[in-house]
Amino acid sequence: MEGALTARDRVGIQDFVLLDTHTSETAFLGNLKKRFSEDLIYTYIGTLLVSVNPYKELDIYSKKQMDIYMGVNFFELPPHIYALADNAYHTMMAEANNHFILISGESGAGKTEASKKILQYYAVSCPSTTLLDSVRDRMLVSNPVLEAFGNAKTLKNDNSSRFGKYMDIQFDIQGDAVGGHILSYLLEKSRVVHQNHGERNFHIFYQLVEGGEEDLLHQLGLESNCQHYSYLVQDECANVTSINDKNDWKTVRNALSVIDFDESDIQHLFGIIASVLHLGNVQFEADSKGYATLNKNTELRWVSTLLGINVQVLQEGLTYRKIEAKTDEVLSPFTVDHAIYARNALAKAIYGRTFTWLVNKINDSMENKEPSRKTVIGLLDIYGFEVFYVNSFEQFCINYCNEKLQQLFIQLTLKSEQEEYEAEGIGWEPVQFFNNKIICDLVEEKHRGIISVLDEECLRPGEATDFTFLEKLEEKMGSHPHFITHKLSDKKIRKTLDRGDFRLLHYAGEVTYGVVGFIDKNNDMLYRNIKYVSLLLWSIIHVYLTDKLQFKSSLLGLTDILMSKEPWYVRCLKSNESKQPGRFDDVLVRHQVKYLGLMEHLRVRRAGFAYRRRYELFLQRYKPLCPATWPHWRGVAAEGVEVLVQHLGYLPDEYKMGRTKIFIRHPRTLFATEDAFEVCKHKLASRIQAQYKGYRQKGEFRRQKEAATKIETCWRGVQARKEKERRQWAVKVIKKFIKGYMTRGEAKTTDNSEYLAFVRQNYLNRLKDNLPKTVLDKISWLTPPPVLTEASAILRQLHMRVMVTRYVRGITAQQKAQLQLKGITSVIFKDKKDSYPQSVSQPFVDTRISEQDINMKILQIIRHERIKYSVPVVKYDRNGFKPRPRQLILTQTAAYVVDEAKIKQKVQYTTLKGVSVSTLSDSIIIFHIASEDVKQKGDLVIQCDHLFEVLTKLSVVANKQSAINVVQGSISFQIQAGKEGIVDFSSGQESMVYKDKNGHLMVVRTKTAQTYKDLL
Repeated sequence: MEGALTARDRVGIQDFVLLDTHTSETAFLGNLKKRFSEDLIYTYIGTLLVSVNPYKELDIYSKKQMDIYMGVNFFELPPHIYALADNAYHTMMAEANNHFILISGESGAGKTEASKKILQYYAVSCPSTTLLDSVRDRMLVSNPVLEAFGNAKTLKNDNSSRFGKYMDIQFDIQGDAVGGHILSYLLEKSRVVHQNHGERNFHIFYQLVEGGEEDLLHQLGLESNCQHYSYLVQDECANVTSINDKNDWKTVRNALSVIDFDESDIQHLFGIIASVLHLGNVQFEADSKGYATLNKNTELRWVSTLLGINVQVLQEGLTYRKIEAKTDEVLSPFTVDHAIYARNALAKAIYGRTFTWLVNKINDSMENKEPSRKTVIGLLDIYGFEVFYVNSFEQFCINYCNEKLQQLFIQLTLKSEQEEYEAEGIGWEPVQFFNNKIICDLVEEKHRGIISVLDEECLRPGEATDFTFLEKLEEKMGSHPHFITHKLSDKKIRKTLDRGDFRLLHYAGEVTYGVVGFIDKNNDMLYRNIKYVSLLLWSIIHVYLTDKLQFKSSLLGLTDILMSKEPWYVRCLKSNESKQPGRFDDVLVRHQVKYLGLMEHLRVRRAGFAYRRRYELFLQRYKPLCPATWPHWRGVAAEGVEVLVQHLGYLPDEYKMGRTKIFIRHPRTLFATEDAFEVCKHKLASRIQAQYKGYRQKGEFRRQKEAATKIETCWRGVQARKEKERRQWAVKVIKKFIKGYMTRGEAKTTDNSEYLAFVRQNYLNRLKDNLPKTVLDKISWLTPPPVLTEASAILRQLHMRVMVTRYVRGITAQQKAQLQLKGITSVIFKDKKDSYPQSVSQPFVDTRISEQDINMKILQIIRHERIKYSVPVVKYDRNGFKPRPRQLILTQTAAYVVDEAKIKQKVQYTTLKGVSVSTLSDSIIIFHIASEDVKQKGDLVIQCDHLFEVLTKLSVVANKQSAINVVQGSISFQIQAGKEGIVDFSSGQESMVYKDKNGHLMVVRTKTAQTYKDLL
């Protein structure tokens, strides 16, 4: 195996494990360079794949190449990403466990392309059906959509992922790709509003403007020129020769239709993208007081139209800050700088939530809801390590992520390797490696790490700035060996640092971060009224989490996901910074080899063993290769493995026996064993199948031969007689029914009697099971056949009478009285007063004040009149509208307003001209009283919580139903003869009654949640 593998190497060594000088970094780089010069971009380190970006198209990804690598052992063919993908897939199928492929490297090293190639390979190599093809198509086309919305041109890469993506590909037990799920991490939202020189915004903005159809751009209020939009011209490189935005636009539109986006979703999606561009063009000017004002509303109106938000609400949100103090709200005007900040914050929030919605929509289209067991292969394509001339909050997050992934790599590949050898008692030469846990702790340690200090500074009261945050860092971690600032450094280093910088010594090298913007970007908060605008758009509750805290939580979740799966690694390297084909930059590649830990990984592979397996599993799989262990080994598993490997001819230095596992040093030894097992397995299967099939077929043949002779004759005769009888009976029945159907409209005869009886019986049986359940059900009575039309009508009447009788018998006298009163209330107020629907379910009572609670003097005064109803009310003075608690007593002839032992006002029903109430949900009642005398009291204004009950009782007692009016708008009343007052009504956030500045009585009521029509 190894000889054949080496013979196929045209230039260099295809597996670094086979390098003679495996500890030499120069030899490592030399081998990479040799292979790169011959367009051999893939090289192994054991099962780890190293990929060097050639910056040109290579003819190694065709369907023919995929077919070559399908089902082939890992080391049989030259290194290729297809080999790794295929081996991960078949290992998953054989062991029925979950795997993930970690694709890492700098920005521009080819991580995204590598993940595409793996997806394409699974799309072609997995079994195919119409349903599965649909799922795979959606997985593949999700890439251009996510790249359009989440990728952008940076200084290092024209298609740099500005978000982290982890995709799970789900396989069923047959190995079919049946679904997928995508997790995204920390979209770089700040890019929406700001880009560094030489960089672009997200691709989708340029694709929409440059490639969008004329009708679509007209609907969105856009022009086909990127120079007209503020968010697209900051970088001064809107047009890039290597990017064809028009073609990419067509690709994205086609992909959206494949992912099952309907036309409405697509229109809304592009409407939101266009609203961000319009929002970027909203400009502010300072008025005489220095506050921000909008110089023109054209762009703002487009934003309002596209997002469906009232333009006044949007304008207020961008120019004022809402400050709440208990129940009061104050609008504080913005300065121009604050207004710009609010505008940008809204733009970032809109785009960020749109991206989250887009990912969820793609997940819905790929979701597999079958409950059957599934295994997954995860693809992690996440930010590469970034070092720019100016490094800010975004680079800090990205590099922190790479630190965590490097720590994971150390745990799974290096540290765990040594620990497992020690646990198994296998002696080897320890490999020294740099453990970057000290850097991870520097960033994420609770209460002491940079993240904790940043969050504390964002949340503490007082004025928190980027420089106070830097001072806190210097105070808490000034002695840390991997942290340097201008203040903490010596004179030589101080010259390379500004006062607002801090430097971290990452595993990949030193990175200097500018602290400016850390506080704002970490907060990423919206002002309260801007948040309200966002809520109108998304109908969700905003939960405050700092960006860094969100990212840390997501990253910990990702780490847990990866730790639960079997790892495979692809390490991507950039051949040069200028993206020139054929150029190999030794210094750049050496730096990447160092921070990716490739030399450490190689030393582990050469010092240790390439394969290890528990004795029980190893023996279970390979026992057919040795006569002594097949078919059953009766002793200890370790002894059986020793016998097996001796039979296979393993040399002493090719394997070691641990406490619970066997360790095999070279991959060639393992694959030689695997190939032998594949051959043996087929031979065993053939022998077993032949013996079993022969035995079963002989017995089956004898039984069938004996039975066939006895059964055939009898069975054929019986079947023939039964068939004859059945056909004769069927002919008679069919004739009868045909005659009955033909004469169904005639009088009953012997020809149609059975058919009509069948029709009647069938209809009555169906009617019995489908009778209406209530008297209100007028439509569910079954349509009768013509012969039963009259009978059906009679039965329907009888059934209705029975239901009515049952219902009437169940109504009490008290319920009847309630229904009569509610009927009067409905006539007066239905569809007129907002609060009426809520009153329907509230029963009326005989009185709200018992006679014991009415003063004896009052009872003496009105003793000749029978009290019909009484209720507590609030009376408003005609002059000044001062509220006064009173009792309203309705008798047979008059209504009395009573204050304890004194009658304040008596209203004869004969003098009552009318009663007015508003259409709103308030409880104000105005009695209009006929009065010609100046000294006589005017109209009566009261407030009663039981408005509908009072006015219904009044209409019955005084026979004044027609005098009760529901008035829209203000209501005028007589203060006294010749002098009028006005009551104004309005809706608000809080109910109140007060005298307005214009002298009117102002009644404010909260708007009811639903109208009567809504309830219906």
